[in-house]
Amino acid sequence: MRNPLRTTKPEDQLSERPGHALVGVVSMPVTTVSPAKAIARRVVFATAVLLGMVLIVYLDRDGYRDSNGDGVSLLDSFYYATVSLSTTGYGDIAPVTDAARLINVVLITPMRVLFLIVLIGTTLEVLTERSRQAHRIQKWRRKVRDHFVVVGFGTKGRSAVNALLAEEDVEPNQVVIVDTEQAALDAASARGLITVHGSATRSDVLRVAGIQRARAVVVAPNRDDTAVLVTLTARELAPKARILVSVREAENVHLLKQSGADQVVVSSETAGRLLGIATRTPRVVDMVEDLLTPETGLAIAERAVEPSEEGGSPRHLPDIVLGLVRDGELYRVDAPEADSLEPGDRLLYVRKAALPEQSPR
Repeated sequence: MRNPLRTTKPEDQLSERPGHALVGVVSMPVTTVSPAKAIARRVVFATAVLLGMVLIVYLDRDGYRDSNGDGVSLLDSFYYATVSLSTTGYGDIAPVTDAARLINVVLITPMRVLFLIVLIGTTLEVLTERSRQAHRIQKWRRKVRDHFVVVGFGTKGRSAVNALLAEEDVEPNQVVIVDTEQAALDAASARGLITVHGSATRSDVLRVAGIQRARAVVVAPNRDDTAVLVTLTARELAPKARILVSVREAENVHLLKQSGADQVVVSSETAGRLLGIATRTPRVVDMVEDLLTPETGLAIAERAVEPSEEGGSPRHLPDIVLGLVRDGELYRVDAPEADSLEPGDRLLYVRKAALPEQSPR
């Protein structure tokens, strides 16, 4: 189904821009360095440049003339290096031989430039970081595939990311967050996630997120109409990706199914059911919350049927099996189709997750 609302002009397509033009739109996670450590690095570098210049001048001290006429000592070498690197240049010590002047041109002048670079290191660091980001963005866009795109990093989006990262084979750099709120993007970037600033209703923003090669797309905006439009756009760009959508109202589920959603979760009804159950059996809600939290306690997981289990009943396995998936269809464990396991079946079972670390008393 084509998206009738796409009106972006070709020249405005973000996906057609080079990497350097996407700095500020796409953000790659970076390793931050403390200000004290950054300043210490610059001081060490500046000191190294100064000492190197002192050594060069002192080793060739016969090629320099001091206005006092008493030769160039080690202290004079420090003095000359200091005033030269700071571009002060009083002229009381000057190279007089051809070799000393050549060394000034070939070595000392570049060292002076390096020293000035250290002095304006903050501006240079910003420029360097932009260049580094542009290179990383370009490299990422060439290689990204089989990743996860999460639209919206609010409460639902963050919970979805937490569940994704709880899986053993999912790394933070495999998750791309698309949002319009900078605060949400900053929070995602701090967790090592890749972020794209822009509205997911625009096809070019989703292309920048690499949706064409994504494994799955999680749509979790704050509005149901936005969810419908994002799903419609995402399905057009990624016909093979699995699209999972969260909506507030059940009456919009059919619109999302028609737009191409593989699975729709009605957040308001699910929360309402849990609240209703909690009035009678609150411990059941605690258990459901435990099952839905993959990091600790018990969790619902999926695995392939092992060859030794084929032909047997899932009810006789040591795992607590809730159902099985066969040819894309889900069957509960008490369904007739689940009486005998077949090759290619996948089991939905309850596994024991890692226990939280206990703080020492």
